[in-house]
Amino acid sequence: MARRDLDWERDGADWPNREHSRFPRAGGLSWHVQVAGGGPVLLMLHGTGGSTHSWAGMLPDLAADFTVVVPDLPGHGFTSTPTDYGLSLPGMATEIAALLRELAVVPVLGVGHSAGAAILARMALDGTLPIQGLVSINGAFLPFGGVAGMLFSPLAKMMAMTPVLPRLFARQHADPVVIGRLLRGTGSRLDGQAAELYRRLVGSPRHVAGALGMMANWDLRRLEREIADLEPPTLLISCAADRTVRPSQAVEVAARMKDARVEALDWGGHLGHEERPLDMAALVRHFARAIGVLAPAA
Repeated sequence: MARRDLDWERDGADWPNREHSRFPRAGGLSWHVQVAGGGPVLLMLHGTGGSTHSWAGMLPDLAADFTVVVPDLPGHGFTSTPTDYGLSLPGMATEIAALLRELAVVPVLGVGHSAGAAILARMALDGTLPIQGLVSINGAFLPFGGVAGMLFSPLAKMMAMTPVLPRLFARQHADPVVIGRLLRGTGSRLDGQAAELYRRLVGSPRHVAGALGMMANWDLRRLEREIADLEPPTLLISCAADRTVRPSQAVEVAARMKDARVEALDWGGHLGHEERPLDMAALVRHFARAIGVLAPAA
């Protein structure tokens, strides 16, 4: 059976935090973004291949203290797909800045998972995101090394440029058994609902093409050179069982930054924020108080 692209009325009928979803247009794209709560604005960006659902457990908790803004990245979930440049790191940074202008919000804190953390850092360095602090959850700030680095981007580019391959990938990888194996490969253990949402995403050829296009156009070498210039205080959270971004990268990145500290957790895989969302939300809230974004706890 041919795989179908995501449709909000069909595939989003039971989407987490659906009541907070909006569909603005900005930067030439149609966006899916969730906005909830009140208070200082907190921008949360998911990683490659994810969507707003990645923050499903954290958004309601953090909305008690923040105005939480959670978009699907370009080419992901229910957000439309841009040009190849728009799937690059600087391109995504530019597009998200356009979305924030359309929403008329100015975030004071950013939380990013994996590649989402790199986007926040790029925006802060470019001056389009004047945040007072950055929280990275298993952040992917450094290029792949060795053979993986030489093959990863060209292979993804080849797959993204061949229209039939994303459709074949979606057909073969949307099986629940395969999805379970892919998720376990990250070092995380997720429940059935989370796995089902990933199955819907991976079953969409457009979402797969967006994720492949992002990988094909991703280049972290400039960010690696400039990370020492990042001004906002940064919390680098690493999860012990992460099989996607080695936990030691957080220590390496922190040593290059002006103002950073590492929170090395003894639990969780690459999707640790989905495994224990309330624990992650507590770390975000504690950091926000430490840097003065939130008032100290009573």
